[in-house]
Amino acid sequence: MADLRIYNVVILGLGFLFIFTAFTTCGNIEQTIVKGLDNDTFTGSGYHSLGIIYGIFSFSNLLAPTVVAIIGPQFTMFFSGILYSGYVAVFITPSTWSFYFTSVLIGIGAAMLWTAQGHFLVENSDASTINRNTGMFWALLQCSMLFGNLYIYFDWNGRTEISDRSRKTIFIGLLVTSVLGTLSFLALRKTLPTEEEMHNEEEGQPLLSPRMMYKQRANSAVQDAKSEFKTILQLLKTKTILLLSCCMAYSGLELSFYSGVYGTCIGATTEFGAAAKGLIGISGIVVGIGEIVGGGVFGLVCKNNRFRRTSVVFLGMVVHFVAFYLIYLNIPDDAPVVLKTSTLNKPYLTPSISIALLCSFLLGLGDSCFNTQLYSILGRVYAEQSAPAFAIFKFIQSIFAAVTFFYSGYLLLTWQLLIMVILGFTGTLCFFMVERIQNFSVDLQQEY
Repeated sequence: MADLRIYNVVILGLGFLFIFTAFTTCGNIEQTIVKGLDNDTFTGSGYHSLGIIYGIFSFSNLLAPTVVAIIGPQFTMFFSGILYSGYVAVFITPSTWSFYFTSVLIGIGAAMLWTAQGHFLVENSDASTINRNTGMFWALLQCSMLFGNLYIYFDWNGRTEISDRSRKTIFIGLLVTSVLGTLSFLALRKTLPTEEEMHNEEEGQPLLSPRMMYKQRANSAVQDAKSEFKTILQLLKTKTILLLSCCMAYSGLELSFYSGVYGTCIGATTEFGAAAKGLIGISGIVVGIGEIVGGGVFGLVCKNNRFRRTSVVFLGMVVHFVAFYLIYLNIPDDAPVVLKTSTLNKPYLTPSISIALLCSFLLGLGDSCFNTQLYSILGRVYAEQSAPAFAIFKFIQSIFAAVTFFYSGYLLLTWQLLIMVILGFTGTLCFFMVERIQNFSVDLQQEY
């Protein structure tokens, strides 16, 4: 049984590795791809597409648990993988309607995929193995930021324009990778029989018809969904969630910036010359390294230590603010908004590749600081209501990620950085207030 559970966790991680190698690479380069299309009929925006994905994802999280409860996590992940593959396939022969239509579908698929992943990981873990299994899964997932972006670097390095042939080759490769990840979910194996199956084995005959079983399961899932929704509404009124919402919102803003906007800015910087397009891939790899380093150090070493949470969040704010200042000095102001041409504005410094990649690392490192500590404090404060609390986190984060993608194609870089600085400082301050409230509550309990 233990070997089968490890097998399932490894296959689950490999499936996500393949799917998100395709999707994260796609998200990193799609605005650059869209800008370079030699197609007068295509009017889509990579920023708007990613905004739609995160917007739909935020609301679909409310319905995803019901779907997973009815059809099971394995087939939910398989179906979601098909939607991810469809989105990648659109870039082989782009059209505006299919581009935005699959953006809606993948937003729905993402909510189902991550909900099902959580269910399946818990099914294949116990109290003694959950940390190990989660670590194995996340280690495999984080590698998804490396392989696709590495290919982009080697393929695009030295190119000033991305040809149709190069685009098709890249996305056919990414499509095959995503399909392999989707098919791997079919290799997952059941470890625990359902209650109905146990009854069937004991009695030798089915107690309920398959139709009645699904009906009961659906009714139970709907009731659970209603109960969870009521809990979410109650938690939204609490002081802790209201304060943490600023920090959650900031995590959505910087998520959009490092995952879609910053790579586009590097690729549009005239001073980087022929190396600019290839640097998009290297930037994505370095962001991933920052995430891995930060997740390993702050997620494991500082886990469950409330005195260190504020220190880690403060470090994340400082790291991000240093990155924002260097980006302000190093990257042209019009980098996010230029379309068919490269940047025309001049930054304060002569753009440096080393500084640009240092900022990529700092963005990934700072993001891991905020996310690991948000997960930590939510898990501690809402130990008995963790699912609704994390649903709120994902909802707020995704909404603000969507908003960021929608304005990224219109606001100059300076204004985007200023918005993140203001919300980052406010979010950090609110996080400190929540920690102080929680520490005060613990002190009172110890006194009585």
